Amino acid sequence: MTKDSGGRDLRIAFVGDSFTQGIGDPEFRGWVGRAAADCWAELAAGPDRVTVFNLGVRRNTSADVLARCWGETAVRVLPGADNRLVLSVGSNDAVEEGGRPRVAPEECLANVAALLDGARERGLAPLVVGPPPVVGAGAEHLERLLALADGIAGVCAGRGVPFVGVTRELAADREWVAEALAGDGAHPGAGGYRRLADLVLRGGLRAWLTEDHPAAVTGLT
Repeated sequence: MTKDSGGRDLRIAFVGDSFTQGIGDPEFRGWVGRAAADCWAELAAGPDRVTVFNLGVRRNTSADVLARCWGETAVRVLPGADNRLVLSVGSNDAVEEGGRPRVAPEECLANVAALLDGARERGLAPLVVGPPPVVGAGAEHLERLLALADGIAGVCAGRGVPFVGVTRELAADREWVAEALAGDGAHPGAGGYRRLADLVLRGGLRAWLTEDHPAAVTGLT
C-alpha cells in the first residue's frame, strides 16, 4: 500500500442499475449510502480521505454499464490512490422484452468478465454484488436471475474477485418483497434497502473496504 503523510485516499465507485442508485428509498440513501455510512467510522480511522461515488443508472443492463463505466470512473479515480469498483448488474438483463431477456445470459457473463478485467487493467480493485430480484417480474424471472447470479459468481471465482450473493436471500425476505409489491413491483423502500445493505456488509464488503488491496494502487493505464 502506497501511503503519504496525508494517509490513504480511498475512492469507491459503485456502478450498476436502479438498485445501486437506490430508487424507491424515501430517504434517498439506498443500500450504497447505508453501507457506506455503517463503514464510515472504520474507514475514517485509517484513511483520512474517503470518497463514495454512486454511479447507478435506472434500467441499465450489464451492456449499458460496460459502455459507460470507464468514461465515468476515469474522472473519479486518481493514480496512486486506493481505487475500488463495486459492480452490481444482471437484474435488468434477465427482464423479458419481446419474449426474450434484454441481455442473453452468456452476453451478460461476458460483460461482467470484461468489466472485471477492465477494472484491474485500470488499477481498480473490484468486488461484485449479486443482482437483486425484481419481485413483480414473477417466478420465471427469479429462476433466470438465480441462474445468472450463479454464473456471475463463477466469473468472479475464476478471477479471484469477491462476490456477495443476495438474490436468493432477498427473494425470500418478507420486508423486501412487501415493500417492492407496495411500490412499483421492483424497488423496495428504506427497510428493504437496509436489508440489502446488511447482506452486502455481512457478505464481505466491510472487510474488503478496510483491508489493503495492493492491486488497487497501481495507477491507471
